Amino acid sequence: MRTREVLAPLAAFAAFLSGAVAGSTLPATFGAATSSQKNEKALKYKYQDDALVYAELAKAPEKARAKRNPLASDRDAVAAGANLFDQHCAECHGEVGEGSRKGPSLLKEPVQSAAPGSLFWLLTNGVVRRGMPVWSKLPEPQRWQLVTYIKSLGGPAAPAAAPAAQISPSSGGQTKISQP
Repeated sequence: MRTREVLAPLAAFAAFLSGAVAGSTLPATFGAATSSQKNEKALKYKYQDDALVYAELAKAPEKARAKRNPLASDRDAVAAGANLFDQHCAECHGEVGEGSRKGPSLLKEPVQSAAPGSLFWLLTNGVVRRGMPVWSKLPEPQRWQLVTYIKSLGGPAAPAAAPAAQISPSSGGQTKISQP
């Protein structure tokens, strides 16, 4: 009987801390965050204009920033980079790099104006504490293909996108690359 008397208040206190007790007189900041506090935090961390996220690009060493993209003018690199992006990046950065809850937009000015070497360095080293994996396991040419594709998302100043693949009835159902 004594054990039950001791455990009952502890159970009630534990329930309060987990947010299960309604109408408590203790302040909401005591114990676990309320659902509205959790939602507010989630909304704040959607990478919208998060300067800390984009500041990671500035951490690239000068030697890395100075690296030139050997595939910058290779139209095939844009298409290959798009393929790699779909496989490895779209889950977090969105289908066209617009960003999501998991990863920042790659369309924003800090990314698009970053030196290709900085993007390559970031892909290679990741930002593990913010959820960006290390992609050094990808061969170097594939990382440059990703950089080329990411830069192509920036619009007219970026290299032209690869031609679209189309299936035409006259091709017997085979994929043909259309030229602009």
